[in-house]
Amino acid sequence: MTRLGIDLGTGSVKAAVVADDGTVLAKASRSYAVTSPHPGWAESDPDEWLVAARDVTDRVLGESGEQPASVGFSGQMHGVVLADSQLAPLRPAILWADARAAGQAHRMEADLGGDQLSRLGSPAVPGFAATSLAWLQENEPEVMARAAHALQPKDWLRAALGGEIATEPSDASGTLLFDVADGQWSSAAVEWCGVNPAVLPGLRASQSSAGAVTVGGVDIASSVGGADTACVVAGLGLAAGEGFVAVGSGSQTVSLIDTPLLDPTLRTHTFAVAGDPRAGWYRIGAVQSAGLTLTAALAWFDATVEEAAASLAQGVQATDPIFIPYLSGERTPFMVSSLRGSWVGLSLATDRQAMLRSVLEGVAQAVALGVSAVQESGAPLAEPVPLVGGGTHDPAFRQLLADASGVALTVTEAPDAAVVGAALLGAGLTTNPVPPAHTVQIDPRAGVAAMLHDRRERMVNEVMAAMEENA
Repeated sequence: MTRLGIDLGTGSVKAAVVADDGTVLAKASRSYAVTSPHPGWAESDPDEWLVAARDVTDRVLGESGEQPASVGFSGQMHGVVLADSQLAPLRPAILWADARAAGQAHRMEADLGGDQLSRLGSPAVPGFAATSLAWLQENEPEVMARAAHALQPKDWLRAALGGEIATEPSDASGTLLFDVADGQWSSAAVEWCGVNPAVLPGLRASQSSAGAVTVGGVDIASSVGGADTACVVAGLGLAAGEGFVAVGSGSQTVSLIDTPLLDPTLRTHTFAVAGDPRAGWYRIGAVQSAGLTLTAALAWFDATVEEAAASLAQGVQATDPIFIPYLSGERTPFMVSSLRGSWVGLSLATDRQAMLRSVLEGVAQAVALGVSAVQESGAPLAEPVPLVGGGTHDPAFRQLLADASGVALTVTEAPDAAVVGAALLGAGLTTNPVPPAHTVQIDPRAGVAAMLHDRRERMVNEVMAAMEENA
């Protein structure tokens, strides 16, 4: 028996036919545009998601020749789709990377305070549904007046394909409208953003039925599905006390916890796992400045990834400049959208290789700060910690990540963990019965780790000084 998984990402959608043991039998993907009509905005047309999802499911079902018994959905978190009673989008979706609601985020922080925000699992930041909806109430009231539904991206896609209107704990916990500890919509947060509670979908278990959807020209039973990171957790088969580090466009450090231990410092996020309400939670350090920063820096130097990786052959040097990697703000641990990057310690002896090496180090140090924030929040990481994503590919960079973070890492070949987790939810499962295997282990080197720790302290001091200057 096979299952279908559909993962609605920020820039592309992936579909996969998955066997009962989690093996991917066929997969396909298609990209779509993220637009920025004004500086700091990030939007997508949900109708383009729908066209792309139909295309990839047609292709993957045709390639596999399978008739899946069920389908589950995974999706990008935090954004919001406003739709009318017929599920027609009323405007482009506002995505997680959107910064227009910075003012509303500051007001939410002042109005609700730290104790209430910790119950919502996250600091008040732009790009989450609550702050985006507050912006829409103030700036597009005529659109809000027509809205029958305010949905998370994967929930809109499932409903647009014929499924039922619903959401589940893992996506709801990323809206700033959901009490993470109680497992239900927060009346205080809903009242604050001014949204009519009737536009919010009802809550169900992630693996529960959401009716039939039409994909590939056939009707297939669907489940509600889960948020992308929660589906990765399911696809990796992780349990409380375990976690992972992912490095791609951004970076996530995740630690599963079995009680709703909230982070009062609000340097990290606390979200629900996929499953029943209050089935479990995870602490996440969300870092924006990983692959996106590297891509920008390589363009500055007209350099390739291979050239940058080769610069690590002799390791980071104490005389290398320190690169501040925050080109578009940062979340964990600073939660400041106005942070910007720089180099510190440039000299006449600095050459091209040192500059490229410093960029890779800066990205690794940002990841390390995410790891530290999660550990310091009371959510330990059992070592060796699985490493997934693009950061698994280059051995020298993997070693740099281990040295900078000070934790032992193990490479996990799971490029399709989110879509596998979605397919498992479609089958009524909340964890992979056959977790993917780990391969090589990378242990931190004590002497190098100590040197990188000192350089990270200098980097943090520079960032803190810049924050104080701009306060």
